Amino acid sequence: MAVITVIGAGMMGSAITFPAADNGNTIRIVGTPLDREIIDHARATGKHLTLKRKMPAGITYYQYEEFAEALAGADLLIGGVSSFGLDWFIENVIPVIPEELPVLSITKGMVHLGAGKLISYPEVYRAKTDKKISFNAVGGPCTSYELADHDPTEVTFCGENIEQLRWIRSLFETDYYHVSLSTDVRGVECAVALKNAYALGVSLAIGMSYKREGRQFEHYNSQAALFGQAVKEMIRLLDICEGGPENITLGAGDLYVTVFGGRTRRIGTLLGEGMSFDDAMETLKGVTLESIVIAGRTAEAVKELIAAGKATKEQFPLLLHIDELISHGKTVNIPWDAFETEKF
Repeated sequence: MAVITVIGAGMMGSAITFPAADNGNTIRIVGTPLDREIIDHARATGKHLTLKRKMPAGITYYQYEEFAEALAGADLLIGGVSSFGLDWFIENVIPVIPEELPVLSITKGMVHLGAGKLISYPEVYRAKTDKKISFNAVGGPCTSYELADHDPTEVTFCGENIEQLRWIRSLFETDYYHVSLSTDVRGVECAVALKNAYALGVSLAIGMSYKREGRQFEHYNSQAALFGQAVKEMIRLLDICEGGPENITLGAGDLYVTVFGGRTRRIGTLLGEGMSFDDAMETLKGVTLESIVIAGRTAEAVKELIAAGKATKEQFPLLLHIDELISHGKTVNIPWDAFETEKF
């Protein structure tokens, strides 16, 4: 058993405490400056304000000003901020992490370094400090509310030290939370980050179906076609990121669960129904949409690769259409013909 401190009281940062608590670990959850209401609500009721679940008994809750107290004696730190909090985590959290304290990040995303190069968040963290902190991460198909409900899932913990990963796994693995391990950090993290962008693309079909048939009916042919094209483009991007090809199973699984149960489904559906990107974002004001960050960064990298002659626009028609929607105000016009191929 261990003392686990979580920084970031969002939905997944809080949900991952369920298997950890079931294993008898001591859990401390620290809110960021944006989580004050969540922490106050949990202290008063034992329930999570946005996850809308009763939290495991025995968790101690802290406001950000109490972070040092929550960090004292911890054996593992979970980074639970979203992609929007990446810079905040680098500037405010990493400097105070003891060098011997390993970190497990649940934040899925990539950073575009320019010249078409995309790297994972653990790589960014390591580059931003001289400390020899062990940065590990979680990848794979898992929604927060279903994890809290103990629905079985399979994820992957990735990091540089396999023995340390085995120890971290021992803190979390249960009969409903199953954990594989990998030292291919970029491969794992890029695969699961890409699903955010492409889940938006697949969800366009849901909105298009609603627009034609009303919100009581969904077509699945179009969703499946977009899903297949998404996986095809994700395989190409995974190769560009220099990640192992086997990681596509993580990206495809995460794509599936995000289309059917994630927040990205909502904005993709609104766009598919014909709403402009600006109006859709206003409608979903207050909802964390990491898909927008990832789609923008990935599209920018791909466009740079195309300009340099290292990729072609014919290889990424769905991603480039998503970019047209969110960056250039275009309306949905799926480039179906561009998905067709001839293989000899």
